[in-house]
Amino acid sequence: MQETRQNKIARLLQKELSVIFQEQTRSMHGVMVSVTRTKISPDLSVCTAYLSIFPSERGQELLGNIEQNVKSIRFALGQRVRNQLRIVPELRFFIDDSLDYIDRIDELLKRPTPTPSPNGGE
Repeated sequence: MQETRQNKIARLLQKELSVIFQEQTRSMHGVMVSVTRTKISPDLSVCTAYLSIFPSERGQELLGNIEQNVKSIRFALGQRVRNQLRIVPELRFFIDDSLDYIDRIDELLKRPTPTPSPNGGE
């Protein structure tokens, strides 16, 4: 029962954080931040959000900027979910580099493989 509630709240927070980041990055041309996944602690006090940042070269810079502004992000989130949640959870952000990992695997798979010599390596 508790896990179902956690999942619903995590989805709500993911949706609302996505909207907040979309509004914030609209003025920054060529930058896109999306919330790929959120997890909420069992006591609903901590929300861990995984962010996909494009271009990935600016990921650490933007993550640092987000962490500096976590209070204003939490306030904006509180304004959006004040009718659904009593307490707005503490926010923690991490970069989700799974897309970069997938691209790297694709790149490695597309490389031509060395063909073994017909003599068995002699």
